[in-house]
Amino acid sequence: MIAQPNEILIVDDEVGIRDLLSEILQDEGYQVSVAENAGQARSYRARAQPSLVLLDIWMPDTDGVTLLREWAANGQLTMPVVIMSGHGTIETAVEATKIGAFDFLEKPVGLQKLLSTVTRALKAAAGQAPRRVSLTALGTSAPVIEVERAIEQLLRANRPVLIVGEPGSGHEVVARALNTPDTPFITLATGGRLATNPLPLLEEARDGTLYCAEIGSYTKAEQKGLAFLLPKVEKHNTVLVCTSSEQLGNLAAEGRFDAGLLASLSAGAVMLPPLRQRREDLPALIDRFWRDITASERTLGRLQPAAVSALSAAYWPGNLDHLHNVMANLALTVDSEITAEHVRRLLGETALPPVSAISPEVTAKFFELPLREAREAFERIYFEHLLGKEQSNMSRVADRAGLERTHLYRKLKQLNIRFSRRTDEGAC
Repeated sequence: MIAQPNEILIVDDEVGIRDLLSEILQDEGYQVSVAENAGQARSYRARAQPSLVLLDIWMPDTDGVTLLREWAANGQLTMPVVIMSGHGTIETAVEATKIGAFDFLEKPVGLQKLLSTVTRALKAAAGQAPRRVSLTALGTSAPVIEVERAIEQLLRANRPVLIVGEPGSGHEVVARALNTPDTPFITLATGGRLATNPLPLLEEARDGTLYCAEIGSYTKAEQKGLAFLLPKVEKHNTVLVCTSSEQLGNLAAEGRFDAGLLASLSAGAVMLPPLRQRREDLPALIDRFWRDITASERTLGRLQPAAVSALSAAYWPGNLDHLHNVMANLALTVDSEITAEHVRRLLGETALPPVSAISPEVTAKFFELPLREAREAFERIYFEHLLGKEQSNMSRVADRAGLERTHLYRKLKQLNIRFSRRTDEGAC
C-alpha cells in the first residue's frame, strides 16, 4: 500500500464539482486525484492511501455512506473522510460520523468552509499518526526493537526521552533517529548554555529536537536550567532527548544530581542495551562497519570468517564505539588477511568478559528464574565465554566443555549462539 502525502481524493459524479474543488485545492498547494464514482474510488484506495477523501453521498453506482461503511469494515478507513451532499440531512451526517467520517459539508461548498475543514482534517490525522522510530543503525535484535517501541510510545505521549546506557552504546544514534527530517537538531555537548540563558535553545529547536548529552555531568546551575525548560518543551513542539552513561539514581543519592529533575525525566527513561546483551546484532554490525571503513580507507586486508567470529565473541566494554575503532585499527595496520589471531592480539584481555561482568547476573538474576531458564542462561554465558577465550576454535571449545563436536554444534544452535564451522580450520 502506497501512502500519498498531502494528496486529496475527490469522489463526486459531477464533473463541474470535481474540477472546481480540484482547482481550489491545487491552488492551495495540495495534490489532487479524482474519481467519478464509488468503483473508481475503491480501485484508488486498493492501491494507495490518500491523506484525505472528499466523498459525495449521492452517486449512481454506490452511495457514499455505503462506501464509507465498506472501507471501515475492510480496515481501509485509515484516513479522514469528509462527506459532501447537496441534499444533506442531520440524520445522514450523524450516520456517517458514527461510521467514521471526520465531518460533513453541504453543497454548494463555501471556499473558506472547504479550506478550514481540509486543514482541520489533515491536522487531526497528523496528530493521530504514530511516529515510527527506526534504530536499524544499532541492529535488528529483539532488545533493539523493544527500545524502538518504547520510544514510539513516549513520543505519542509527548514525553521528554531519557536514554540511559553504557558509553558507546549509541546515545546520539538514538537521538538522531528521533529527529524528524528537515527539522532542527540542536546538540548540547555540555550544559553551559542551560546555566546562562536556556530559553533561546527551545526557539532554536522549535519543531525539531534538542539533544542534551551526558546530563550526569551537569552542574547544579545547568540542571536547574534543564528543569526550567521541561514544562515549555511541548509548547515549542520540540522533542527533548537527554542521555546519560552514569547511573543518575546513584548521583542523586550522593547529592550530585537534582532528585526532582530525575523524577521528571524518569517518566521517559529508556534503557539502551549493551552489545553483550544483543550479540545477534554483531555480525551485521561488523559487516556494515567494515564496508564503511574500507570505503573511506585504503586497505589490502580482508576479514576471515574466523576474525568475524572472534569479533562477535569479544566482550566490547566500549560497545559500538569500541568495535568500530578496533576494526578501523585492523584495516589500517594489517596488510594481509585479518585472522582471529590479529583480533586476539589487538584486544588482549578485553576479548574475554571479566568475571565481574558475569557474577552479578548469576547471583542477582539466575536465582529468580525457573530451573530450566536458569540453566539455559548459564549455559549461554558459559559457551560464549569459551568461544571468546578460544577465539571460536570449535575443537578447543569442545575439548574444554567435554563434549563431542556434533553435540557442541547442536547445543550452540539450541542456545541461539552464532558460530561458524569454518573457524576451527587452521585456527591459531
